Amino acid sequence: MAGVVLVTGAAGLIGTALRTRMARPGRTLRLLDVAPLGDAAPGEEIVRTSITDTDSVVAACAGVDAIVHLAGLAGEAPFEDILAVNVEGTRNVFEGARTHGVSRVVLASSNHAVGFARKAAEPLPADTPFAPDTWYGWSKTAKESMGALYHHRFGIDVVSLRIGTCRVKPSNTRALDTWLSLDDAARLFEASLSTPSPVFTQVWGVSANTRRWWSLAEGEAIGYHPEDDAEVFAAEVTGEPTDLVGGPFTTTPLGVKP
Repeated sequence: MAGVVLVTGAAGLIGTALRTRMARPGRTLRLLDVAPLGDAAPGEEIVRTSITDTDSVVAACAGVDAIVHLAGLAGEAPFEDILAVNVEGTRNVFEGARTHGVSRVVLASSNHAVGFARKAAEPLPADTPFAPDTWYGWSKTAKESMGALYHHRFGIDVVSLRIGTCRVKPSNTRALDTWLSLDDAARLFEASLSTPSPVFTQVWGVSANTRRWWSLAEGEAIGYHPEDDAEVFAAEVTGEPTDLVGGPFTTTPLGVKP
């Protein structure tokens, strides 16, 4: 997809990775964050605002062809903060999309929306029912269900990406299952932007890990073909494996960052 793509939360780890990896001739990346983003490169526009500022977010959606919604608190936090940033911020994005006729929103959801789902004999499907492990995980279920509302009521394409452990490299044994490399993240978001309309789907954000027990079928259906494998880092990491998607998030006190 060319055109104008609004990327919220563009100063974060994934946003920074996408900023260079998703640059294309004929594409403009409109980068939105409350944090500094530096100077705009060719093919970029900078919008310095908070995802909680309704008017600014709605205005930033004008003239946009698609939205990659990354902005939000990236882990457990007090409920009031989660509600204001992750949930109400997502409503601002969808209201901007509705107001300006944006046809597609790609949501950065999380594996923690189904954190209490358990490992099974067959790969866990990407549409596994909600089983959040934290307020953070609950906010991702709210984000996905809000996507369903705006899809069915207003016809907006929605791709919800249940992202695993997205890091430069896995940091513990659990991540050998759940790792999403930054290069594969770019492949995933690109596929989410490019798959034909109409689309409403959930996809695991995970690399082609040897130990992976999450399904890649839904990603393949939209053209996502991961290339990286956490196993190359296996000798470097320690920790206990887990049979629950959310791992340590399932035992951390609510409202406290693990």
